[in-house]
Amino acid sequence: MTSPAPTVLVFLDPAFENGRIADSSQPQLMATDLGATRGDGVFESLLAVEGRARKVQAHLNRLGTSAEALDLVIPAQDAWRRAIDTAIAEFRSTHPAPTPEEDEVVVKLLVTRGVEGAAGSTCWVQASPSPAGSRRQRETGIDVVLLDRGFDTDAGERAPWLLLGAKTLSYAVNMAALRYAHKQGADDAIFTSTDGRVLEGPTSTVLLAHLETADDGTGTGSKTVRRLITPQLDSGILPGTSQGALFAAAKAAGWELGYGPLVPQDLFDADAVWLISSIRLIAPVNHINGQEIGTVAVRKQLTAELNELFAGIE
Repeated sequence: MTSPAPTVLVFLDPAFENGRIADSSQPQLMATDLGATRGDGVFESLLAVEGRARKVQAHLNRLGTSAEALDLVIPAQDAWRRAIDTAIAEFRSTHPAPTPEEDEVVVKLLVTRGVEGAAGSTCWVQASPSPAGSRRQRETGIDVVLLDRGFDTDAGERAPWLLLGAKTLSYAVNMAALRYAHKQGADDAIFTSTDGRVLEGPTSTVLLAHLETADDGTGTGSKTVRRLITPQLDSGILPGTSQGALFAAAKAAGWELGYGPLVPQDLFDADAVWLISSIRLIAPVNHINGQEIGTVAVRKQLTAELNELFAGIE
């Protein structure tokens, strides 16, 4: 029997200014906590590299937005920041990375509605190792399948109680989609809507790129225009913190940006497609439904360019 991955837990406890470190080998959550019994809560996942957490403000902002959608009251952002720092420091102290390249810590911020019948939410930060497959998928790419999510693109606006734009603990459907994709021989999935639009991955945001030749303005030559596109944010998808940060960096580097609407054929016609998330980072898509996307050379070139931009994001 394999041992569980090392984990550090830090609970946001008013009696502990920097968070209360708890023994992860012992029970910590009540069996009647609504996060366990109903998946009633929200979370965020971020990556710490060499002890420095990335995009903390963006994740805290989205945590607050998700909590507001669920009418959850959560601690102030400063309390979360202190608990994050405590969790990262404790994990790196007790589980030092073998090499600087492997010094990655997955940090999760979790909120549940708390124990049924009691007042107050349960809030904690969890630090654990980066998944073994994340680095491999960044380097070698992934194969994906398209899956019908079962909603049209207006569902989020028409039925806000579906919480389509919130990052909730109710991830059973997302995990089922990944298992289904694996059974089809793929690594991941991209959801589509019932009205034929491209949405997002179960745990990621979709990006695609087009290379276009345009006049360089001199009248005698041409230039290559790089255009980066993601699905519309108002189509019932979770706003990606990594996508937002990368778009800002790409714009500063001269890339053109675009937001859908996208249909599946747009993915097949792209020069490159990626799934991007805070933990796996930028994973190039090699095949969708068995069809190769672009060419190996172009995928590698554009992925290297985006990785260089993403590396500079705090």
